[in-house]
Amino acid sequence: MLTVFYILLGILIFGFLIAIHEFGHFIAAKLSGVQVNEYSINMGPKLLQTQRGETLYTLRLLPIGGYCAMEGEDEESDNPRAFNNAAWWKRLIILVAGSFMNFVAGLLIITILCAFTVKTIPDMTIHSFMDESILDEQGFELGDRFYAVDGKRVYVSSDIDMLVERHQSKIMDITVLRDGKKLTLHNVDMTKQLVTYEDGSTEYKYGFLQNLDEANFGSILRFSFYESLDFTRMVWFGLSDLIAGKVGLKDMGGPVQIVKVMADSGTSARTIADGIADVFFLGAFIAVNLAVMNMLPIPALDGGRVFLLLIGTIFTAITKKKIPSKYEGYVHAAGMVLLLGLMAVIFVKDIVQMIRP
Repeated sequence: MLTVFYILLGILIFGFLIAIHEFGHFIAAKLSGVQVNEYSINMGPKLLQTQRGETLYTLRLLPIGGYCAMEGEDEESDNPRAFNNAAWWKRLIILVAGSFMNFVAGLLIITILCAFTVKTIPDMTIHSFMDESILDEQGFELGDRFYAVDGKRVYVSSDIDMLVERHQSKIMDITVLRDGKKLTLHNVDMTKQLVTYEDGSTEYKYGFLQNLDEANFGSILRFSFYESLDFTRMVWFGLSDLIAGKVGLKDMGGPVQIVKVMADSGTSARTIADGIADVFFLGAFIAVNLAVMNMLPIPALDGGRVFLLLIGTIFTAITKKKIPSKYEGYVHAAGMVLLLGLMAVIFVKDIVQMIRP
């Protein structure tokens, strides 16, 4: 029963993220005076619909997307309130608004979770060294605050582990803040050391302990914002790994896999409260993921539309001519076909992986 509960919770969160993304486009279009013909949650056959003024609101069957259909979005329209007749900066705001809303949603989820679960926050400042550590012999001093690992910014304490693990070698450059100034320590060995505690338990640690600050309103907001930035960077890391061939199609997942991971995370938690928190934390990561992925300069995605909008604006400024909307429509239509094809392949792969023993 718990598995079913977490699956339903995951579906609801995923649906909410789609809805909030399209709501970003919708509200930006309405505020910009652009006519919205349809606001749809999900894709495929209609389940529910209602007409309010000029806009048709629909709920569709397949939880693989959604859309905000604006007048003159992919074709020419003489309607003065058409998307293609709006000022270029208004169109830019409308296109970016969806990803902006996803990022804000992720930030809000993290902030709410932290407000209820986080009591202390590591400030990444070294306050002591363990006996087994050799780090104090490599240039570190008490009071050093971690700033970057191998040139990559440390936003939250967990970044130290993540960035060290991504490095091919455990010998790397570490940048710290010392007396308010940046200082780079070269060729630091970040191999974890085996630490034995007084009760006999052991753990692999870097050999230093960090200060723990009591969480308050300001520190939670700051931590949540940095966590959101960290999510953004993790998406870029994933994309770079995909381009470099470190991961492939088998490692990619669609809505089915996402919901499964959320359900697995919930069921593996110690308590239902922890499970719900874990599922929402993953939901926050997915929200930021959607924000970043949708801004990639790929046809049919918001980023592709922004790219072509900027190209078209520059072209018009130079030639005093406007690129017909139909050509942009052709590009996005082709991109949508390819995108739906990829989503179908991933969907089938996810289903096969679920039923395979």
